[in-house]
Amino acid sequence: MNEELTYRVAEMAGRLAAFLAGASPQAGGAVDQGRAFLHAFEQSAAKPPSGANIGRLPQLAARLALTEVEAGLLLLAGMADEHEGFPAIFRTLSPHGDPRPSVGLAAQLFGIDALRRAEFRGLLANSALTRLGILRITGDGPFFDRSLELADMLWPVLHGAPVWPAAIPRSTAPVSAAGLDGWLDSSDVRRAVSAIESGEPCTVLIAADTEDLALERGLVLTQASRREGAGLLMAAVPDTETSRLIQAHCLARSAVPVVRVPAMEGPAHAPTPSLDGYPDTVVLCCRAGSVVLRTSRPVLTVAAERLTQAARRGMWKETMPAMDDEFHCRASIYAIEPAAAAELATDLECIARIEQRPPTARDLASGLRARTALSQTAGVKLIRPRAEWKDLVLSRDRAEQLHLAVERLALQETVFDDWGFLRNRPGARGVRMLFSGPSGTGKTYSAEVLANALGLDLLLVDISRVVSKWIGETEKNLGAVFDTAESAQAVCFFDEADALFGRRTEVSDAHDRYANLETAYLLSRLERFEGLAILATNLRSNIDPAFLRRMEFIVDFEEPDREERFRLWRGHIPNERLLAPDVNLYEFASLYPVVGGFIKNAAVSAAFLAATDGGSITRHHFLRAIRREYEKSGKPFPGLPAGATA
Repeated sequence: MNEELTYRVAEMAGRLAAFLAGASPQAGGAVDQGRAFLHAFEQSAAKPPSGANIGRLPQLAARLALTEVEAGLLLLAGMADEHEGFPAIFRTLSPHGDPRPSVGLAAQLFGIDALRRAEFRGLLANSALTRLGILRITGDGPFFDRSLELADMLWPVLHGAPVWPAAIPRSTAPVSAAGLDGWLDSSDVRRAVSAIESGEPCTVLIAADTEDLALERGLVLTQASRREGAGLLMAAVPDTETSRLIQAHCLARSAVPVVRVPAMEGPAHAPTPSLDGYPDTVVLCCRAGSVVLRTSRPVLTVAAERLTQAARRGMWKETMPAMDDEFHCRASIYAIEPAAAAELATDLECIARIEQRPPTARDLASGLRARTALSQTAGVKLIRPRAEWKDLVLSRDRAEQLHLAVERLALQETVFDDWGFLRNRPGARGVRMLFSGPSGTGKTYSAEVLANALGLDLLLVDISRVVSKWIGETEKNLGAVFDTAESAQAVCFFDEADALFGRRTEVSDAHDRYANLETAYLLSRLERFEGLAILATNLRSNIDPAFLRRMEFIVDFEEPDREERFRLWRGHIPNERLLAPDVNLYEFASLYPVVGGFIKNAAVSAAFLAATDGGSITRHHFLRAIRREYEKSGKPFPGLPAGATA
């Protein structure tokens, strides 16, 4: 409770008591009770000591250059929220029994005679208080019978309470500038910080890849200017009433409104036109290209690009200085911002306290997985990879390409940051791979091995759910998939990729034109992707050559030879003691030229046949399973080995 504000209310209570005594000296009843309450309240409020905090009301009055009458109106309107005794008095004096002071009561209280009523009415209509939504005139009927009311929840704010109306959703995420030294030192950011610090009545427009990223940077700007920033999460363009409520609460706090502006549909107009008259800096945060700002206010534009890997490494050094360089380097691969890093740091510190050990990169990945809304992205499935190099059966040259891809990702800081290759080129840190070959040759398994080797999750993209018949929806879905993969730093795997990345066609109708537009979007987004993207196809010739030119690695998966098939058979048998003495895996590898997926299915099927018979897995079980797999695939069965029976 602010003593200065309570004392000012007590003074106004004395003034109201004197008015009642002069206007109705013999009224008796409720009026006498009201006068008694007003005198008691006046006497109970002690004058604050000299040098005490003057509170928010005088600061607001000075900021808006309010006249004595305007400041009195603000005080009078707030009295109903100060003590329950004041609404009872106002009900007695109101023509409609309203618990708030009427305009007519205010006019009489401040000595506005009949000749000055029109002037008083104009004052209320044009005052900064009503224009900015701080003071409202409510009710119907004649003007002077209407009531004076403060903006919702504003009176406790003037007392210093940290409350906000439910109509203004706010960001509660931590604000962190860790790793943003380079961004804060850029000329456009320094200019914006100076404007916010001085309270320049202008609009700072922050454009980023996402509205959330722009909002985080906007709050960092206000923090750098040593002012309070109010992060406001608008789900839609705010209407006039909401805009006025935002203005009222931010002005009362001397806070800078940092508004997350949603992407607009249809013709773009100013996102918050009613903030044009706001007498302070406004920070609008939007996705790049999503709004066109039309306003009479000066506009300062700030670009908020994602942090580089080097900056993220510095971010983690600031956020978790007790961890070693290996952890900072490993953590820097995740494309997250300082606010998210601060939240993850609390998770890791909790683990360290509970288990009495330093947190690991695996702990970081687990925390990131829990805090990333992957389930809200249509068409993706997150897999925690378990496959390892030792289980992968590939020829030496193909396995070498997979190892080179891992090394390219692991050594990016050396090549790009220390040596300066591809400096400032979008998508330089991305690695794009094409896996081509028949079904069952290990393309998906190899993607899982790569993800596990990198310590990342595998994001399987269900193309049937991503592609849409509606114009623009496919691009929107794909953008969400790539954004999700980048934020979670997951390996993005497109199976049957020729459905998306196929050859462009000659334009013969509107369908062809839009299909080609989708391909053009994919080319651009894939080129800018900051992560590992793997495209898998059964037929390489189906992929548009423009995509092939953008691949860092193209790995052709061929059907395995005899030695590789033997390794596959042996790899799919978890324990050779399960096999009967008559089983010769090399025999199967020699006689049946099949792929790894076929071998896996046949091995599992043979195991179930043996379990049904209640014994070990025999040669007969394997041959039955192999024949069944040939029948399922529609291929002719080569026949049984010599001496074997079906």
